[in-house]
Amino acid sequence: MSTVIIGLLIPFLGTAAGAACVFFLKKDLKISVQRALTGFAAGVMVAASIWSLIVPAIEQSEPKGRLAFLPAFIGFWLGVLFLLLLDEVIPHLHVGLNQAEGPKSKASRTLMMVLAVTLHNIPEGMAVGVVYAGLVSGSANITAGGALALALGIAIQNFPEGAIISMPLYAEGKSKPRSFWLGVLSGAVEPIFGALTVLIAGLVVPAMPYLLSFAAGAMLYVVVEELIPEMSVGEHSNIGVISFAIGFSLMMALDVALG
Repeated sequence: MSTVIIGLLIPFLGTAAGAACVFFLKKDLKISVQRALTGFAAGVMVAASIWSLIVPAIEQSEPKGRLAFLPAFIGFWLGVLFLLLLDEVIPHLHVGLNQAEGPKSKASRTLMMVLAVTLHNIPEGMAVGVVYAGLVSGSANITAGGALALALGIAIQNFPEGAIISMPLYAEGKSKPRSFWLGVLSGAVEPIFGALTVLIAGLVVPAMPYLLSFAAGAMLYVVVEELIPEMSVGEHSNIGVISFAIGFSLMMALDVALG
């Protein structure tokens, strides 16, 4: 049980570490640094979705023969549609370090920024929870190393997300401690949703392929909807593409080496 608790907390610690950047960095980050961080996070999430979620989902469905892809296919689309619904229901904002101030008050904009990144963190917490639920249930397709690789990978990509919250808040006039704690708060949903997913998945082990691919679909929705546009904004966005490739290859190596 301690292994599961630690695994669920690792991504949250990544967010907290990123938010702590507000104590060491200047108010503004160069756009190239923002692109690099966002591209790296996107690469990590794509690799984690494939090797830690979709591949195990298909492997667990191998008894279905040629239809082994079906649970992963269905779960993937449910994850995409779930995030699409959240995007419509929850006030949403594309978060950027250099985003111009809109007509909304600073208090309203701050709330929307926290909500936007919190929305990102929900499927990530679910993804870690699903994998650790599979580990607890004794699934042959999920190892302790593989679960740890996913948790570490999401923690790595959470680091820039924590900074993307705390740095703009500080630039808008919030104190460093307040900016830090708001950044930390945005990641608090991860261990909560992760723990809830572990409890639910433990009761419905046969649905594990659907749950794994559901988390993958939700994560990839975030990548395409939020991270890729952020890393590609403006001219000369090659740094975002290169960082994406670095993040993807690092997470791929990490998952295979630990799995």
